[in-house]
Amino acid sequence: MAAPEDLIGVGKKSLYAKREPVYPQKIDGRFRRLKWLVMAVTLTIYYLTPWLRWDRGPYAPDQAVLIDLAGRRFYMFGIEIWPHEFYYVTGLLVMAGIGLFLVTSVAGRAWCGYACPQTVWTDVYQHVERWIDGDRNAQIRLAKAPWGPAKIAKRVTKHAVFIAIALATGGAWIFYFADAPTLFRDFVTGQAAFVAYGTVGVLAATTYILGGFMREQVCIYMCPWPRIQSAMLDEKSLIVTYKQWRGEPRARGTKKAATLEDLGLGVGDCIDCNQCVAVCPTGIDIRNGPQVGCITCALCIDACDKVMTRIGRPRGLIDYATLDDCAVEAAGGTPKPLWKTVLRPRTIIYFAVWASIGLAMLFALGGRTRIDISAQQDRNPIYVRLSDGEIRNSYTVKVRNMEARPRKVEIGLDGLAGAKAWSIDGSRETAARTAKLDVPADSVAKLKLFVAAPGTGAAKEDFSFKVRSLDEEAETASTESRFERPEAGQ
Repeated sequence: MAAPEDLIGVGKKSLYAKREPVYPQKIDGRFRRLKWLVMAVTLTIYYLTPWLRWDRGPYAPDQAVLIDLAGRRFYMFGIEIWPHEFYYVTGLLVMAGIGLFLVTSVAGRAWCGYACPQTVWTDVYQHVERWIDGDRNAQIRLAKAPWGPAKIAKRVTKHAVFIAIALATGGAWIFYFADAPTLFRDFVTGQAAFVAYGTVGVLAATTYILGGFMREQVCIYMCPWPRIQSAMLDEKSLIVTYKQWRGEPRARGTKKAATLEDLGLGVGDCIDCNQCVAVCPTGIDIRNGPQVGCITCALCIDACDKVMTRIGRPRGLIDYATLDDCAVEAAGGTPKPLWKTVLRPRTIIYFAVWASIGLAMLFALGGRTRIDISAQQDRNPIYVRLSDGEIRNSYTVKVRNMEARPRKVEIGLDGLAGAKAWSIDGSRETAARTAKLDVPADSVAKLKLFVAAPGTGAAKEDFSFKVRSLDEEAETASTESRFERPEAGQ
């Protein structure tokens, strides 16, 4: 048994590893240009969408995309979603999830590498850092340099730009929830609600911290998506892969590789230049195989292809490839063409499900009516016996007008033979099978209706309230209800 003094320090090993700063090197190539394009498109959509206008008439907001919490509406160009239609939002979320499954099964973590908000804003911050501090080597030298006027000036400038980007990010978000020009004017003049300033503060802080400091740690430690994606990848999924059978054994430098070849010694194409590591935004070495830190941005492919071209070797030492194709290529075979890799049963099923949900939602949107009705029976009292023996029930009827204009509607009874209705403003003498109601634009109107029917009949009899718009559309809707009488003998 070990002596007590031998156990001193056992268990004291820290479970926390200090973050190693990552300084990605600037690179140009097809995948870097693709990242530029995706970043420009996504940021343009995010920052400019709240300022787009869409004419919905004089009774509705003219902001193209608006989440109107006060009015309980969601507007997206020509589509208006009411609270009772929230299943459309659910459908969009389901489509987004299945879309991620589809992308992952085809190209691994392509979402993480190109379109994830954490990736996009981290990319923006890294470009700002490179613009102010210089490229990779200059950043490393600056980090090691003692504090002085030049270093302080660069740090202050950099973080001032970081904070400005963070405030713009939080500020753009709140414009989705109110009229953007009005809210902007109120915000800068100090007249906006406290929740607006609080929201901007929280989102600016998270953007600044996650994009400015934590960066790759969010992808590696905080985000659950890499762990989920690993369960969706298989041997037929395209991933960024280092072709070890071609690159090994490595020879450090081109001159050494040429010398070894002259001596007749085997040498791989990898010259161990570490360019693939230098450009990686998460600081991993792709040559160590698939790992959770790889976000499939493919910048290492751009760096490696550049080196291979310079030393006269075939490109593609690091490439998008499936594990199956890698095994075939290592054995001297020819990998499958790209279209066969993409069009396989799994991806076709994902796409079919995704497209079916989208088509179903479009069909439902195109076929929905812009008027709705609901009725609730008043329970206190359930019924009243009138002097002539008839029984009266009372109902609160709600008519929803989903058009951006006022509409006149007619509410009628469907079923319940011999019954007549009148509103709380009318009288039994004016009772009829129908009643008219004016419904304001984009709102719900209530009407208290009394319904009287013969006293003889079933204790509980089902019928419907039916509404019809008195305009050229003549839209109709109905809702089931129940008329109650006293039991026989009562």
